[in-house]
Amino acid sequence: METLLSPQSGLAGLTLASFVAATLVPLSSEAVLFGYLKLYPDHALAAVTLATLGNTAGGMTTYWIGRLVPARQPGERSLQLLRRYGAPATFFAWLPLVGDALCLAAGWLRIHWLAALLFMAAGRLARYVLIAQSAYWS
Repeated sequence: METLLSPQSGLAGLTLASFVAATLVPLSSEAVLFGYLKLYPDHALAAVTLATLGNTAGGMTTYWIGRLVPARQPGERSLQLLRRYGAPATFFAWLPLVGDALCLAAGWLRIHWLAALLFMAAGRLARYVLIAQSAYWS
């Protein structure tokens, strides 16, 4: 199958899409990753790594917005989760609807940035590994 998308430009697009999807823009980075892996299954490690890095960077951008705008109150459910569980709750920052609020609330509550980063990255990596596996098996 001939395609206009080179593996390198596809990885750049995947990274950008993953970053944007982790902000307030509604975009499915999972669909982009799945599509890329269907075109280039041999690039799974690079694709999962770059999608995780891009998506984590987007989540941390939302985290920093929460730190910079302390007057903004994030969603109450997100606040309850973070007050109860702290940084480990950011593992679930990849979830639709509540994920962005978790990142924003983590910044607003001044959750330690490194702990938030590590838990966010772990959750996003786990999700992308599952997407990669489903692309491989479908």
